[in-house]
This record gives sequence, C-alpha cells and structure tokens, in this order.
Amino acid sequence: MLHMATSSELRGLCLAPFFAESAFPDTGGFISGRFCMPLTGNYTCCLPCPTTDWTYRDGFESRTEIANWVNVAAFVLSIYLMLSFIVLPVKFTHRHYLSVCLALGVIFIELAFIVPLAGRPEQCFNEITPNDMRTSGVCAISGAFLMFGGWAVIVWVFCRALSLHLQICWEVSPGDKFFYGALAFGWIIPAVGLALTLSLTGVSFRFGNVCHINHKDALQDFWGPLLAFAALAMVLQFITIGYCIQVYVRSLLDDKTTTNTSSQAPTYSGSMRTLSARQAFRRVKRVIELQWRGASLVVVIIAEVVFFSVVFVSMDNSSQINQELIHNATPWITCLATTNGDKNQCLPLAKDLVKSEGVVLAVLIILGLSGFWCLMFLGRWSMLHGWLELFRTKFGRKKNEFVSADARHLSNDPRTYEMLSGTGTQLNIRTPDRVLSPNPREGMSPGPDLKQDYLGTARAYVNPVSSYSYPRPPSQQKDWDPRSTHASPGVAYDMKSYPG
Repeated sequence: MLHMATSSELRGLCLAPFFAESAFPDTGGFISGRFCMPLTGNYTCCLPCPTTDWTYRDGFESRTEIANWVNVAAFVLSIYLMLSFIVLPVKFTHRHYLSVCLALGVIFIELAFIVPLAGRPEQCFNEITPNDMRTSGVCAISGAFLMFGGWAVIVWVFCRALSLHLQICWEVSPGDKFFYGALAFGWIIPAVGLALTLSLTGVSFRFGNVCHINHKDALQDFWGPLLAFAALAMVLQFITIGYCIQVYVRSLLDDKTTTNTSSQAPTYSGSMRTLSARQAFRRVKRVIELQWRGASLVVVIIAEVVFFSVVFVSMDNSSQINQELIHNATPWITCLATTNGDKNQCLPLAKDLVKSEGVVLAVLIILGLSGFWCLMFLGRWSMLHGWLELFRTKFGRKKNEFVSADARHLSNDPRTYEMLSGTGTQLNIRTPDRVLSPNPREGMSPGPDLKQDYLGTARAYVNPVSSYSYPRPPSQQKDWDPRSTHASPGVAYDMKSYPG
C-alpha cells in the first residue's frame, strides 16, 4: 500500500526527487532494496522506487517485457515438445528421461516470466521501498519458479554430462541405479536449494517485473552452488570431448601405420593394437551420433547460466550502498538534486554506476531462449510426421478394414503374395526379408527374419556324371561317337567350339 501523504511531508529536508527515509517506517516491503544515502548530516534521503526509472532511459520497464513475451513463445514450443514426448511413440521422439526432465526445468524458468504478464504486479510497496515475496504473491511465485527452474536446469545438465562421460570414457551404460539416482538427485537438490534460498535470502523486484534473488548471502546459498555444478558439468564435458579427440587421432595414426607397413608381415601385438583403436573409435562414434544433440545443449545451457550469473552478481555488487558507491554516485546525485529530478540530463553520469541497458536486456532475453534451444536440439522432424500419422489414424477414414486370402489378386506385386508354411496350417503375410508379426504395443511391427525353407527338407545336391559345371582335365574328355546316337555319321562336330 502506498503512503497517502503530501509531497512536502514525504520529502522533509530532501530535495526533489528524493524522499526522506524517516517518513517511511519499516512496515513492509524489501527494506534493504531502498536506494538511500545520507545527504545532510545524518539525514537520509532515498531515491524513488523503482530505481531503474532513474538510472535508465524512459520506457526501460516496458522494454524488459520483451523478455516476457520471448518466454511466452518459448513456452509454447516447450509444451509442444513435452506433448510430443508424452503422446507420440518413441520411434518418432527418441525421448529419454534426461531430455524430459531438462525440458521441465526450462518450463519452470519460462513460467517465472509468464506469471507477471498475467498478474501485472506492483513493483513498489511505497514511494521508496520495492515489494518482496512477503508483500507480493506474484513476486513470490515468479521468484520461486525462477530459482527452482535454474537449479533444475543446472542439475539435469550435470546429470546428462555425467551420463555421456560414463558411456564414452568408461564404457559404462547407465542402468536402473543411475536412473533412480538421477531422478532423486535431479529434483531433491532443486527443492532443497529453493527452500534455502527463500528462507535465508528471499526474492524481490530488482529490475523488471520478475523477482530476482536478493543480495544477502546470495553467493553462498545460490550462486556459489549453482556455478559449482555448472563448472563440474563443463569439466566433464571437456574431458569427454578431449577423449573423443584422442580416440579419433589414435585411429588415424593406426590407419597410417597399417598402410605404411602393409608390405611387411604384421605382428600380433600391432594387429591387436590397431583393432582395439578402431573398435574404440567406432564405439565412440556411435555414441556421439546418438547423443550429440544433448552434448551440444549442455554446452549452450552452461554458457547461458555462466553469462547470467556473472552479469547479475556484478550488478548486485555494484548496487550495494557503501562508501565507494557513495563517492562514485555523488556527481549523479548532485545532478538530480540541482536539476529538480531531470534524469535525462544526469543519465551520462549514471552509466558507470549500473550495467548498460543492452546487457540487462540481453541477460533477460537469453534466459527465454532456453526453450528454443531445447526444441532445436531435442526436437526432431520425425515428430511432425508422428503427429500427422496420429491425426490420420484418429480422424482419417479407415480403408480396407477386411482383408481375405483373396486379396493377393488385387496386386501384381510379388512382395504382397501370401505364402503358406510347410505344414499348410499357418498363414503369414510375407515380405522379401521379414514377416510382420502382431505387437500389442505398437500395432504391427517387424518381427524376426525367417530363414527357413518353405519347400520342405533340404536335400543334398548330387553332381551328375556328365555335368560340365566345372572344368575337367583334357585327358578325362572322350571323343563323341555319333554311332551311339541317331546323329548322321557324315556330319563333323567340333567339340572345342562349345564351352565345357
């Protein structure tokens, strides 16, 4: 609730646009978020809330809403991705629990920017005090979503980097233990981190209409652990990439060595070493082909988090009231007081006190791009085909519902012919290489290849005595006697003119 008092009573001895801190008792809001300085002896004057209205150009708050709308678009794409994971078969989505959980973490971050658009919160509790999570429900919800989503994204990025590292570097395939451990670790850690952050530090309106973490103990209970997990994930990713490069170079050297020494008799140890290097390269190549999307997403997300953390911590430290800030801000404050609050004349003096507007907007927009990165790296074109097939199956007209044994006469394609088994009692719809067998989960899916003889038991091939399918020595060939047949004895036959 804003103070209802005259401007002169609120200003006291302070010059415009400042207000006297003594006129605003500590009844609510984020008291530490006030921008107050002792100007006249022990008399403290405070800048009006929000502070960003005086340190940035007009319309800064409205421009920060660009990040909110970017997150709305990213949220739509994230919902499409999640629905594809849930509804479509695995053959279209290639879904994995590491991908699903990472996408959920990104959705929480997007909700942090969507809630203020719907709630339209008031950023200030009174003329000099910003709202916090205790005085604004929208602030509490948006801040909680942002903190929990940030924790979840980083933890699941770490789990994905660890899984890839185990598969490539240690040849360990994560099983059920890793699955349940990752689920517990990936959601319990964010929940505990959120509880500690809200209870020890809290969130409030710092810039824009989304609540961010406060300064008190933020480095110990949020930024420090978050950056630690990000650093571990990045180290694992770099080790994995380095191992892949090593395997690739070793396979190239082995190929070169084999080519140069091909004229010599190969040794057993060299052959085994070359085989091992090639096998390792094929295994690593196969894993990378399957998981390059997730590995790329890990690098992009970590880069975003590091950029956001560095910029925000720098902004947080520069806004804390201390002797250095008072000394640096004196020319700007004096300009505001002498110009009766004309901030446009004093903006050049404030540019060294805060981060530039471009950097702040870039940080907010980059957070919204996480949803686009998830769709780019985790989404597949096959999902569109899956949705088309789903709609065609659900809403399309069904044709040829009844198929009899006479259906083979409808097509001249020999691949559609029906063939009976050897016993004549079992009917199989046979294709050139495999037989379609019913699958209760996916409908009709390819069954195992059949290698049996449908014409009965195989018989041993007896080579005829007079067969010429293989060459014989000239000594074994006899001259042909025309008298043994009905041929005319007067006709001459040249045996060399026909292949034997």
